[in-house]
Amino acid sequence: MAMTTPHYMKWLPGATTATLSRIELLARGIMEGFVAGRHHSPRKGISVEFAEHRQYTRGDDLRRMDWRIFARKDRYYVKQFIEETNMRVTVLLDVSGSMAYRGDLAAMRDNRRLSKLEYSQYIAAVLSYILIGQQDAVGMATFDNALCSFLPAKARPSQIRHILEVIDRSVPGKDTNLAPVLHEIAERIPRRGLVIILSDLFDNAEEILKALHHFRFRRHEVILFHVMAEEEVNFPFESFTLFKDLESDQHIPAAPKAIRAEYLDRMRTFLNTISKGCGNIDVDYVPVNTRIPFEKTLTDYLVRRRQS
Repeated sequence: MAMTTPHYMKWLPGATTATLSRIELLARGIMEGFVAGRHHSPRKGISVEFAEHRQYTRGDDLRRMDWRIFARKDRYYVKQFIEETNMRVTVLLDVSGSMAYRGDLAAMRDNRRLSKLEYSQYIAAVLSYILIGQQDAVGMATFDNALCSFLPAKARPSQIRHILEVIDRSVPGKDTNLAPVLHEIAERIPRRGLVIILSDLFDNAEEILKALHHFRFRRHEVILFHVMAEEEVNFPFESFTLFKDLESDQHIPAAPKAIRAEYLDRMRTFLNTISKGCGNIDVDYVPVNTRIPFEKTLTDYLVRRRQS
């Protein structure tokens, strides 16, 4: 009897995962996990990286005694080391209506152009696969103008199936109300960890930055993949066009040449506000253009992150 491959496995292309799974995604800051892993923990334990000395107290392990300090000061001190832990990761996927846009210049997959949502789904799936392969705990949340689903982070191998099922069920939804949803999710994540956000960020830039600061205030590291189509960034339209708002379903007729300068000026202001604001609060801002294949986007980012 032939085995059928579950539909959700489409989000994990074999060649892509075989290549990218060789590249680790490590935390840059302190993480709070629950099993031994690759990331620094706020707790002191026994590992290869020295942290500090403290004075000996009854019951301390004599193998950690620093006899050289005893020889100099005639006092007993023990060595403390940075404990390593696994990382708790939450992947946030924007499924609002605007994420349905694909345009005529987006990268191809299975003989069709990828929408911003599909592009983000591939990135979310591959990153989750890499992280769970590192024994990190990964969770998933989807949202439009409200929280649509929330899967708590777990490190067990079966978690990748649950994440892929959430990704596979995700379809473009309602309008965007990004900031309040991010504030809600920030309160729901119990320990400091890594938050990965995939969104086109079509909402108020200042309010988005306040929500991102909420994650940073709670000591989370944040990676923000700002996913946009080529047409949205550079507005290459020439002839009279009937534009459609994918969230309100409203149709807007316009002459692109008449509005291009103002559109591009507003877009530059928006992108600069987001980029500069993320830099100010130490959020890893990753601009993404769906014209570039997602495999290259991910490879370039992971290599750059590892080298920085």
